[in-house]
Amino acid sequence: MPARIFAAILPIAILAVAHATEPVLGSTEHAFRVTIMTRGLEHPWGLAFLPDGRRLVTERPGRLRLVEADGTLDPRPVEGLPPIAAHGQGGLLDVALHPQFAENGWIYWSYAARGAGGTSTEVARGRLVEHRLEDVEVLFRQEPKSGGGRHFGSRLVFDREGYLYVTLGDRGEMERSQEMDDLAGKIVRLHDDGRIPADNPFVNQADARPEIYSLGNRNVQGAVLHPVTGELWTHEHGPQGGDEVNVIRAGRNYGWPVITYGVQYVTGTQIGEGTHKPGMEQPLHVWTPSIAPSGMDFYQGDRFPRWRGDLFVGALRSQMVTRLRLDGEKVVGEERLLEGKLGRIRDVRTGPDGYLYLLTDARNGVIARLEPVAR
Repeated sequence: MPARIFAAILPIAILAVAHATEPVLGSTEHAFRVTIMTRGLEHPWGLAFLPDGRRLVTERPGRLRLVEADGTLDPRPVEGLPPIAAHGQGGLLDVALHPQFAENGWIYWSYAARGAGGTSTEVARGRLVEHRLEDVEVLFRQEPKSGGGRHFGSRLVFDREGYLYVTLGDRGEMERSQEMDDLAGKIVRLHDDGRIPADNPFVNQADARPEIYSLGNRNVQGAVLHPVTGELWTHEHGPQGGDEVNVIRAGRNYGWPVITYGVQYVTGTQIGEGTHKPGMEQPLHVWTPSIAPSGMDFYQGDRFPRWRGDLFVGALRSQMVTRLRLDGEKVVGEERLLEGKLGRIRDVRTGPDGYLYLLTDARNGVIARLEPVAR
């Protein structure tokens, strides 16, 4: 039975508004402050750290931005992106570096694109040469495309073997998550050049798309490898209630919309068949009411030693970061940080410097950095 959070939340104390380097103290384990590193980002969505200390940030309206190590935003957007459909929840989404970026220079990004039938999520890669992407190639197109502007996903994660996982939303058409000839509501697994791995779970199933790695997902906007097991952990938006944390395994069905802990918007009526069904996975954790999770990372740095191994999740609706304490695959505690103080949290990343970085989803979005403060 997944853990559900209702009202018992560990307390936090906010001593100052998060602005510049004013202190913000707030954890039962560590005192910390929030430093606003970068301002002026328009609905930032994804964040990646370059080896030279700079950062790549996607802006959902369709711009890729470079940020210097000191937080200075380069005023010139990176050129060379393919056409991007910035409408509804779509636009330029996640960004990730190839595991061998230092050798091959590949940068990957996901985005909404137009085509026959409407829009869908696509993935492309290119090499950054000064302020331009070169050698750009589209590696993946979600099919079929459809109208509407909802539920594009989409996070990009490389595993330890170099396979690329792409999370794909159901596009607001829930039944598509269970249809095996449709890539909506799935997580797909690809080689780094877009080829389909021969050991994908449905490669030999005639009525299934061979890219599919898991199905029954609603709208996954957080994904990260477990630092010990190397397995893919995700969270996804529920409908009204029922946001989930899951461990993604090959060929598994995560239930949407047949089973869910959420209910219909407005009416509050049941969706599907309930919360359990044989052959469908149970989540590790459920949030009811919804927090609208987005972005997640296992903290593995040295700046906050008592947070090491905890799972940090951003939240849009609840405008916070939540810290999940784990015992294996069981959530044993939750602490909510910065609730309502920074705005909608779109992404959470541990930086190579050991600090925790946040993106806020706003017209004037920021990169914020959590820094320890001695008590």
